[in-house]
Amino acid sequence: MSGRLVTIEGGEGAGKSTVLDSVRARLESHGITLEVTREPGGTAFGEAVRQLVLDPSLGPVCAESELLLMFAARAQLVRERIRPALAAGRWVLSDRFTDASHAYQGGGRGQPGERIAELERWAADGLRPDLTLLLDLPVEQGLARAAQRGAQDRIEGEQATFFERVRAAYRARAAADPARFRVIDASRDVTSVRDDALAAIDAFVAAEGRA
Repeated sequence: MSGRLVTIEGGEGAGKSTVLDSVRARLESHGITLEVTREPGGTAFGEAVRQLVLDPSLGPVCAESELLLMFAARAQLVRERIRPALAAGRWVLSDRFTDASHAYQGGGRGQPGERIAELERWAADGLRPDLTLLLDLPVEQGLARAAQRGAQDRIEGEQATFFERVRAAYRARAAADPARFRVIDASRDVTSVRDDALAAIDAFVAAEGRA
């Protein structure tokens, strides 16, 4: 049996890292062999791209360059880690995937959806998640949380209007694909958010016959 790809998405300050740790532990408790990764990153090449694309000292980077860098890292991740894991029956849990490009480079930067979709077919080998947890919260609240983490990277330093477009793009994708997305209200306390995420994971695992 092939594995499954589970992704966690959301804007700044949504609490993805905290939720990912809980989801990883829950999947492993179901006896699922798991690979955990992040975007951009997850491979030596991808981590190098991550350092580059998030570097606040770069100065202006055109939207096309940013989009291509994200997909360059993703292409390597899919071929080096994700596809082999899925083929071997392992599940993959990723902190962001192609939905992030539709939200950040599409909604945020204004790159055409058909351009991102073509890169998704080619660079990402047409791979789409089986389940996506979208942690959704108001932009102002998310940015306030993110500010507590310290220095901002190049993307975190964008204006609130940019992140409003990102959030709207995420919500539109979730509305268009309700079978895959589980939208979780991330404006609440950590325990409530985690419990909803784990309930979604348990339901998905049960539907896959792995409970």
